[in-house]
Amino acid sequence: MGQTEAVIAQQLARLAKHSAIYGLGAIASRLISVFLLPVVTHYLSRADLGAVDTLLALSIVLVIVLRAGISMAFFRFYFDAEDDAGRTRVVRTSFWFTMTAATLGLVVGVLAAPQISEALFSTHSRTTLVRAAFVFLWGQMNYEQLTSLFRVEERSVAYVAATLVNVVLTVVATILLVAVWHKGAVGVIVGNFTGTLAVYFVLLAHRRFQLGLEFDRPLFREMQRFGLPLVPSGLALWAIDFADRFFLLKMKGAAEVGLYSVGVRVTSAILLLLIALRTAWPAFAYSIKEDNEAKRTYAFVLTYVLFATCWASLALSLLAPWVVRLLTAPAFYGGARVVPLLAFGATAFIGFNVMAIGIGRAKKTQFNWVVTGIAAAVAIGLNFALIPPYGMIGAAISTLVAYTLMFVGMTVRAQQVFPVPYQWRRIGTVIALAVGLTVLGKWLGVPLAGAVALSAVYPLILLPLGFYLPVELRRIRALVSPAR
Repeated sequence: MGQTEAVIAQQLARLAKHSAIYGLGAIASRLISVFLLPVVTHYLSRADLGAVDTLLALSIVLVIVLRAGISMAFFRFYFDAEDDAGRTRVVRTSFWFTMTAATLGLVVGVLAAPQISEALFSTHSRTTLVRAAFVFLWGQMNYEQLTSLFRVEERSVAYVAATLVNVVLTVVATILLVAVWHKGAVGVIVGNFTGTLAVYFVLLAHRRFQLGLEFDRPLFREMQRFGLPLVPSGLALWAIDFADRFFLLKMKGAAEVGLYSVGVRVTSAILLLLIALRTAWPAFAYSIKEDNEAKRTYAFVLTYVLFATCWASLALSLLAPWVVRLLTAPAFYGGARVVPLLAFGATAFIGFNVMAIGIGRAKKTQFNWVVTGIAAAVAIGLNFALIPPYGMIGAAISTLVAYTLMFVGMTVRAQQVFPVPYQWRRIGTVIALAVGLTVLGKWLGVPLAGAVALSAVYPLILLPLGFYLPVELRRIRALVSPAR
């Protein structure tokens, strides 16, 4: 048993190491939207910010369609390859497919920009903004494909270095375009893809010998069989995560979308954990060759991930009013109201991502779309029912319910094809306590000091509730003793 614990601890330490390093890049990348809030809310109207968020949501759904699941198949088949030649074929086949699909999307988007602008905003005046969004789409698709090489090679430091350069260039370009040259909404999107394109072309030159003219059609067909079933699932995820922007746009107007987007950007602090985990998780999870070892490791990963995200959701929910006041103009302060709902929705989504790896490991992805499709249908139905009377609060409730349903559904499906002994009592404890403290803090209307105190006592209250295992208590004492 001691040897088993040592192996699990070693695996968790490896995941934590790469997640922490990736997390640095994720923090810098995601905090762009947070740190730039003072700029964009000062120089953009609610309607302009809503238009930007709507087009970024559109680009995400198009990326899902254009990738055709190859980006996820890339990780699975890279680790299935038996030698360097096989891995190189996977890299080149994925690269050339992504380049072709992204370029096709760019050409169609640029040509159809007036029609897209009219369909979304009932005007041709945002045609240039639409074209900028499609350039963003092209850059993002190709950039992520190249940086995926760092992930499968577990070169997390190189990945973060590329991300940090991208972030710096993006921030500088956005500030210049929006605050100095007054390019408005177009400046926000152009600023976002400036850093991405600059770093992408440098990486392209760096990888030129690895990216030869090779496309393995039989391999591509196998990757499609794995990846294509994930496309409907990805579209359903988009419907849950982004379709509420379109419903808000049509039912309440672009100004309501702009206010909602502030809450979404603040909630991105939770998504830092998701991005760090998702960046390291597929390569880590598939690299564990022995199934029993993988199951034991996956069980602990879910518990620790939900502990961290529930704690973060509690803190962000209670501190949201002060965070929003610090970062935005007064017209946007109302965006804080949706943060608790979106934060715990993000927690459920992170749990879903951890749970889904078992299905990928078993290569039983054909029915993922059923789970996500049911959740998406529920989200759309709730959007229709709740947005007209409640606006952005209705949209946030829809998101929370859909992600929770998706986590439960994926749990049932994953346990059928790759059963894992998850620690459900501990998981229930961390979720119930975080939700309970959030409700208590909101009901009491605690001041800033009270919000900080409730957030800080969360891990301490877990102690009398019996959350910690004896081995964890021993390690905590070992860490505390030298500090004293």
